[in-house]
Amino acid sequence: MNRELSLTRLIDAPRDRLFRAWTQPDLLKRWFTPRPWTTPVVELDVRPGGSSYIVMRGPDGSEFPNAGVYLDVVPNAKLVFTDAYTRAWEPADKPFMTGIITFADEAGGTRYTARVLHWSEADRAAHEQMGFHDGWGKATDQLVALVTGEWPAL
Repeated sequence: MNRELSLTRLIDAPRDRLFRAWTQPDLLKRWFTPRPWTTPVVELDVRPGGSSYIVMRGPDGSEFPNAGVYLDVVPNAKLVFTDAYTRAWEPADKPFMTGIITFADEAGGTRYTARVLHWSEADRAAHEQMGFHDGWGKATDQLVALVTGEWPAL
């Protein structure tokens, strides 16, 4: 069974910047969705069992809310989250994926890996057809621009 989609990049930036870009709402809003999409709402409680709520907005104004829970958080190394649960470990109506984001030191920067595990092969195929590779690739390009450019003082 193949239920995984993934993306890996070597990014010329320290792990802590990448981790902060994933865990600070004001930074996540700047890169998370491929332009011209936006991310107007980001609420994060970054700890195991903490909830997340992210709204992605399309160019036509349609909104796609995403609620989830963090399963594992290792500062500057790993984030694991899922939409199988919403806040307070409430089961979701239709779980779709679990994300595993890792940041590892490597010559030349940080090895950034985004693995997305789906509940079924059909979910993986649907995510791929929705544009996983293009969308996550463009969002990662925006993440790279943020963490390698002029870093915001926060």
